[in-house]
Parts: sequence; C-alpha cells; structure tokens
Amino acid sequence: MRGDYARVTAADRPGVAQPVPVRPVPAQPWGRIMLAAVLILALLVGGWEAYWRAYGVKPDFANSYGLWAIQRRRIDNGEGTATVVVSDSRLFFDLQLPVWERLTGKRPIQLGFEGTSALTFLEDLAADPKFTGRVLVGVAPQVFFGGFGGRAGALKYYRKESPSQRVGQWLSMHLIEPVFAFYDDDFALATVLKRQAWPQRPGRTWGMAVRKLSVTAADRNTYMWDKVENDSDYRALMREVWLRDLAPSDDDPPPAKRQQNAMEQIERAAKAVHTLQAHGVKVLFVRSPSTGPYLEADNRMYPRKTTWDVLLARSGAPGIHFEDYPELQGLEQPEWSHLSHAAAVEYTASLYHIIERDFWGPTAAARRDQAKSAP
Repeated sequence: MRGDYARVTAADRPGVAQPVPVRPVPAQPWGRIMLAAVLILALLVGGWEAYWRAYGVKPDFANSYGLWAIQRRRIDNGEGTATVVVSDSRLFFDLQLPVWERLTGKRPIQLGFEGTSALTFLEDLAADPKFTGRVLVGVAPQVFFGGFGGRAGALKYYRKESPSQRVGQWLSMHLIEPVFAFYDDDFALATVLKRQAWPQRPGRTWGMAVRKLSVTAADRNTYMWDKVENDSDYRALMREVWLRDLAPSDDDPPPAKRQQNAMEQIERAAKAVHTLQAHGVKVLFVRSPSTGPYLEADNRMYPRKTTWDVLLARSGAPGIHFEDYPELQGLEQPEWSHLSHAAAVEYTASLYHIIERDFWGPTAAARRDQAKSAP
C-alpha cells in the first residue's frame, strides 16, 4: 500500500500517457538530517584544520595563476615604470618586497614562479609597450639554462582570465585563504594519500614530490616556511627530495646537449633584453645563492664560464653573482637552495645597496659617465 507521499506512476494507470516516473521520496525529518550533515561536515573540516594547525601550518595565500594575474595587471593599470621581478623560486623567495619598499618607497611587482624559468615572463615584458621600468631577472642555473617552463601557463591564464575566475580568486583571497590553514595543495586529502608509503610495484620508480617550502602573502611576497628552518626532520626531508632530484640519472642529457639547450635559452634572453633596452628598460640579472650539494650540482651541470658569463656577454646586460660579493655569501640556507626568512631580509637589503651603488643609483651613473669621458 502506498503512503501519502507516493506519486502515481504509469504502472498505476495503464494505457494512459504518464510523465517519466520519478522514484518516490519518503517523508523524513529533513531539517534534522540537514543539521546532522552540517555538524558532521564541520567536525571533519575542523578536525582536518586542527591537525594541520598542530603540524605548524598557518593560513597563507595559494600561489595561483589568479594571484599572479593580479600583480601582472598592475603594469596595465598605470605602474609601467615599476621595478619588476621575474624569476624562478630563488629570487622569488629571497627578495623581500617590504624591505625593498622600505628602502625605495616603492613596492616591486613580483612575477616570479617556483620551478619556472624567468624567460617567458621576460619576453612578455619585452612585448609590452606599457612597460618602461626596471627588471630584476633571477637565474637559478638548472631552471634558467635548462629552460624549465613549470608554471609559464600563468601568462595564458592572465590573458584569458574570465570574470568568473576573477570573482573566484577574490572570494578565495577574502573568505577562504585567510581563514583555513589546510587550504594548500600540499595538505589536500588526495595529495596526502598519494604520498603514503604504498607498496611499490616492480619496475616502477617512485619519486618524492617537493613539499611545502614557503609562505605567500596577498601581494605574492614569499619567504621560507619556518618549519623548514626549525623542524630538523622536515628539513631533512626536503634535503632528501633535492638529493634525489640532483643525483645523476641515465635520463640526463649528455653535456653537449645540455650546453646546446643552455645556448638556446641564452639567445632567447639576449633577444628579449635587447628589445627592453631599446624601450629604455634597465635589465639586471641576479644569481642568488645556493650552497652544499645544490651548488655542486649547479656548477657541475651549468658551469659559470659557459653559461652565466656567456649570458651577460650576449645580452649586454649586467649581472650580480653572489660569489662576487662577500655580503651575499654565508647566509643561512636550510635546504641548500633558498634563504631562511631572516637571511632573505638581510640579503634583500644587501642586494639593494649593491644595485644602487654599482648599477642603478646616481653614483653608479656618475662613475659610468666618468669612465666614458676618460681618455
């Protein structure tokens, strides 16, 4: 016998056209069910949040394409004379925007991305007539000369970003990311499950993904996460990731092929720099510090003489190599590739003073003019 909730179906009235049958839904205490579902959801989300808070995670901003696009649009919106940073993760992590702003009165536009060569973004600036400022180009040898494209897709996203994507980015920045510590790809449930110690299949080589290294603010100022500095186990984990990545492999290209690829990247950089210089833009390459096994691998794979020195000669742009300046050496690098937060603050101040003294400041210009007029 049907209850009052049931709907008459075609089976009840044979020979009469009926709407498509819909499964009857029994009467239930839907309000209490909904309340229970919300409470369970809150409990699970709260537990996940509490777990990662206890691990040392704090809310920060996802380094998304949308966040990058906000900074890139600053050039479109009237800041075409700004200092812009294009880089891989080293200058992205190591150059601290608040320190630079304190010294100059103006905050740079940070367009770096981890694991991504600066070249794509440098070429974009060269093609933009609105940009007439200054560019700091970060050079981590393996990324820059290796031509790693990593997250170069940010440029396409910026050009085609839809209104709904902009709204989504705004909502995330204002309602979600400042509140939830777990809102990071590294702490997503799927990511956590993937990196568990599952049984390995024969013939399958399992790698180690790079874990969370940094903290990012709304303006993309980024610095090393303090857990990398203060947690010896986590720091050891990150070092193990780098050691696995840096170890020679049968898949590595031969030295001649690697050098050929490096020369292709150098020619791309030279072309972009020449275009920028024709627009009156000052370009300065920056080789930020590395140490330990990372520095050894940098020098082994891309020796300075055949890469960095050639880059400066072909492009005609000056450069700052950390090995040439005592004040840029000996800084703390917990996992060999990036500076600690305190060291990054010190590094930024030192880098700025070098730039003003030797390259962009009035005294540097006076020395250049004096050298030109000397017999």
